[in-house]
Amino acid sequence: MAQTITNTGHDDMIHDAVLDYYGRRLATCSSDKTINIFEVEGETQRLTDTLKGHEGAVWCVSWAHPKYGTILASASYDGKVFIWREQAGRGWEKVYESALHSASVNLVAWAPHEAGCLLACASSDGNVSVLDFKDNAWSHNVFPAHPMGVNAVSWSPAIAPGQVAAAQGTQGGQSAPTPVRRFATGGSDCKVKIWEYNPDTKTHACLTELAAHTDWVRDVAWSPTLLAKSYVASASQDKTVRIWASTSAAGTEWTVAATLSFDAVAWRVSWSLAGNVLAVSTGDNRVSLWRERLNGEWECVKTIEE
Repeated sequence: MAQTITNTGHDDMIHDAVLDYYGRRLATCSSDKTINIFEVEGETQRLTDTLKGHEGAVWCVSWAHPKYGTILASASYDGKVFIWREQAGRGWEKVYESALHSASVNLVAWAPHEAGCLLACASSDGNVSVLDFKDNAWSHNVFPAHPMGVNAVSWSPAIAPGQVAAAQGTQGGQSAPTPVRRFATGGSDCKVKIWEYNPDTKTHACLTELAAHTDWVRDVAWSPTLLAKSYVASASQDKTVRIWASTSAAGTEWTVAATLSFDAVAWRVSWSLAGNVLAVSTGDNRVSLWRERLNGEWECVKTIEE
């Protein structure tokens, strides 16, 4: 259901707007350095809180899974990531501040809840940090990802291709598959990279580099589908979106399943909850919806113009 908020409460450009897991709350962030929280009831929205503390434009907000409480992460031009939590009777409080980066943090994304309370952060300093909340304490892992800057990060489902069938086949005392901790990043080096956490070395290893774009990769989105094939979409300044496909449980072998061309820069990509429809937003104020046909080709099923 589409809604329009006429009074955003912000004094400057809005960079992100995200609904929580239940669709009852909306968080928005802006160049005015603030985050606004709205209660959503049917067709109406009510501004309930304004979160302040960042010293630069706030680019991105991301809700954690409700399993971990009412938690919101924010990423800013000031190079910091804040973790906010709504405390009973006390409202919203900043419960953690990460200052691991030396440049703008462009995007933050929570892992699937099965993998743990994990937050990946993409920064213009070329590094990715992964924050891990466990045993009532935060830890972190920082590593170089794209030397010219990291613009986006997106987690894979916690179950790799082929593990669904394996899980359905388990019987008796056999255990379910161990959740994977894998994500994709997009950078100013025109590449998409696939990463996986190694619990033995406690480090993140690059499984593969996907090089097909000719300009900055602005966004990446890993499809939430749990079918036998994985999809990652990447949006680029080269006015294309690449759809990468893999049937490899190891996440090392990828091919370009489709190349979607546009008349303007492709800024953002987002999959539907079922993982079968891809939304693409472009610099000409258009949003287009794409779906794979039975013959493997991708077709535009709808275009929305502002």
